[in-house]
Amino acid sequence: QVQLVESGGGLVQTGDSLKLSCAATGYTYALGWFRQAPGKEREFVAVVIRSGLSPAYGKFVQGRFTISRDNAKNMVYLQMNSLKPEDTAVYYCAGRDADTVSTSSRAYNYWGKGTQVTVSS
Repeated sequence: QVQLVESGGGLVQTGDSLKLSCAATGYTYALGWFRQAPGKEREFVAVVIRSGLSPAYGKFVQGRFTISRDNAKNMVYLQMNSLKPEDTAVYYCAGRDADTVSTSSRAYNYWGKGTQVTVSS
């Protein structure tokens, strides 16, 4: 059973950067990030397979975010730059039982409790 714990959220200003971390227990395959703003559906942010190659990003990212992982530490990270108020959401770390990219939340078997990111204008 994989457990995921996010950290690194907070309150920042427009244009600032923030790095989210997710600590995993157990063997992990593809790891991703999703986000959910109040009143909106959960949205795909990024995913990376175990090798770290060919990560995928949501269309809204537009080069501002970078996902990475450290398998030795069993960690996945989300570096977020040029943050905008519309990036305000709870960010969730998610894991799959397959080492392939998926943008659908239904494809993920494990979820963290989330970390709040608030970007003020």
